[in-house]
Amino acid sequence: MLPRDDELSISATGTEVRRASDWLDSACRQREVPQAMAERLVLSLNEVLANVICHGGANALSSPISLRLEVVADANGGKAGVMVSDTGIAFNPLTVAEKPLPKTLDEAAPGGLGLVMIRRFSDWLDYRHEEGRNHLTFGTRWKAQ
Repeated sequence: MLPRDDELSISATGTEVRRASDWLDSACRQREVPQAMAERLVLSLNEVLANVICHGGANALSSPISLRLEVVADANGGKAGVMVSDTGIAFNPLTVAEKPLPKTLDEAAPGGLGLVMIRRFSDWLDYRHEEGRNHLTFGTRWKAQ
């Protein structure tokens, strides 16, 4: 089956993050992405967008963020991927070593676990920096029931 894409462009604000979450949830439902997989994608998107807004710098805040959902499904299952494209500071999450989870509350510190969460909720991550834009893709796969 051919992939089906949906696209959205947002500004780098909290209100727009909510709009992006609603868009992705709706697009996943329309494309019959299983609910559990859609929830993983939405949570990952929220974290990615929070990182762009908080750490992307002035360019990320002043330029649109492009989002694209691609879904490919057949009788055996499917996959759904979300690409987030922004003009923020180049950051390749694939080069960041995995951070060990704290074993006790005393070892725990607030923040810094967003990438851990994105990795756990995604079946794959891909990154490239091209023409001044970061392109981060994360996605999930499922088997037909």
